[in-house]
Amino acid sequence: MTLTVHDAAGLRDALRARRTAGPVVLVPTMGALHAGHLSLVAIARERAGEGGTVVVSIFVNPIQFDRRDDLDAYPRPLEADLDACRSAGVDVVFAPSADAMYAPDRSVTVTETALSRHLCGASRPCHFDGVCTVCLKLFLLTGCDAAVFGEKDFQQLAVIRRMARDLDVPVEILAGPTLREPDGLAMSSRNARLTPKQRADAPRLHRALRDAAALDSPADILAAARREIEASPHARIDYLELVHPHTLRPASARPAVLAAAVFYGHVRLIDHVHLPVAGASGSGKK
Repeated sequence: MTLTVHDAAGLRDALRARRTAGPVVLVPTMGALHAGHLSLVAIARERAGEGGTVVVSIFVNPIQFDRRDDLDAYPRPLEADLDACRSAGVDVVFAPSADAMYAPDRSVTVTETALSRHLCGASRPCHFDGVCTVCLKLFLLTGCDAAVFGEKDFQQLAVIRRMARDLDVPVEILAGPTLREPDGLAMSSRNARLTPKQRADAPRLHRALRDAAALDSPADILAAARREIEASPHARIDYLELVHPHTLRPASARPAVLAAAVFYGHVRLIDHVHLPVAGASGSGKK
């Protein structure tokens, strides 16, 4: 049976007795759940074990949005999400309102100052401040032993791991692989907001990154990816960069990550592929 709670007191009550039975594992989401999210729930279920508790948070976090129109348009199919959680065997769903999460005069924000300054952080100022703040709050509210994040948002994953390390947060950060649609488009809640023409074109983002990653020089890789994306009448590049997988600084050699954010109308899609050292086992591509 899945229990749904909407405030901190209800969450603490729900977890108090469960905590002694086994690990508490959190899957933070903003809802509009799809197969990618449910794959993270499966990882959480395995980590929690038979006696543990899987908590899914569903919260469209206002302080991580840089545009009001994007926040307002973000899908919120709560009833469908609750059904998906029940089917996936989630123990507790935490679905708070913004008022339940943030005091009207809140004045504390968690800021990461190295990994968050590039890529999405450069084009979305304060985005990762919002991500770090809400994740730390969720870690504290749930008292979780582990939390699961998707590798699709690889910068977010790196930032959360750095926050947990630097602040000595006693939470194991687990990663789940990127899941894709049959045509290669990375699964995302934002995909539902694409028009039919945009949706038909959107797989070019992954195709451009994947094909460019087979080239040798950084200049050729970036040029090839840019040509393919800019050939679309629907896509507009926000950023396209080759970065080191750990520092997220511009990379001139492998290993590296080829990362992009592309606008289709008002919908912003992100994707990346890994470029391993030549001869390394496995492609490492996501």
